[in-house]
Amino acid sequence: MYICYLDDSGSVQNASEQNLVLGGISVYERHTFWFTQQLDDLAAKIDSSNPAAVEFHASEIFSGRKPPWNKFPNKEERIKIIKDVLQIARNSYRENNIFACVIHKPSYPKQNPMEKSFEELCSRFNLHLAHIYARDKEQHKGIIVLDESSYEATLQKMASDFRCSGTRWGKIRDLAEVPLFVDSKACRLIQLADHIAYAVFRRYESGDTSYLDIILPKFDKENGVLHGLVHKTVDPDCMCPACMSRK
Repeated sequence: MYICYLDDSGSVQNASEQNLVLGGISVYERHTFWFTQQLDDLAAKIDSSNPAAVEFHASEIFSGRKPPWNKFPNKEERIKIIKDVLQIARNSYRENNIFACVIHKPSYPKQNPMEKSFEELCSRFNLHLAHIYARDKEQHKGIIVLDESSYEATLQKMASDFRCSGTRWGKIRDLAEVPLFVDSKACRLIQLADHIAYAVFRRYESGDTSYLDIILPKFDKENGVLHGLVHKTVDPDCMCPACMSRK
């Protein structure tokens, strides 16, 4: 089984932001412990007395206002922590791949960007499982795990509908269950998904490529096309990695 951990960055309601990102990482079930151990070890360097209390939340680390991040007055130190978290994803086993969908909100004013991005990633995760079967002749089911949010009921219903009637790209056959929602404080891999979504958001909202560059090689891809990274925009001249890989 593969577990796809997702979190969002940006806001559906915030009109001052151009983009919303849903992103995360697909993890082979036997590798979840490795990720947790790596992040626990990093947490122990930040607070050796109580590493379990350290929650890696990228925007809070960057701002440095809340503990334990306020004990790092040097902004570069905090940025390094975010990049250290992303490096764990970069260094992980080949079976684990990153996914993210960027919705340029002004391009789709009549559509809910969270729902649109979720449909995209359900389809791409399902396609990823099909590619694994075609390549390795191993049949795997998948499950999606997200951070708790107000969209829980909506996304669960969408996933259930996808299994019955499909997305606009076809049936979703390999998701074993509707999405599960968990408290990010209790799940290191949701914290990693938060950082992935943040890295993608910074690239598309602020033009800051320094975070995305770390994880770009881990996005699901085939024949040079970044299937794992999709940019939904009406701009035909976009030169971002996702759009360029499809030209």
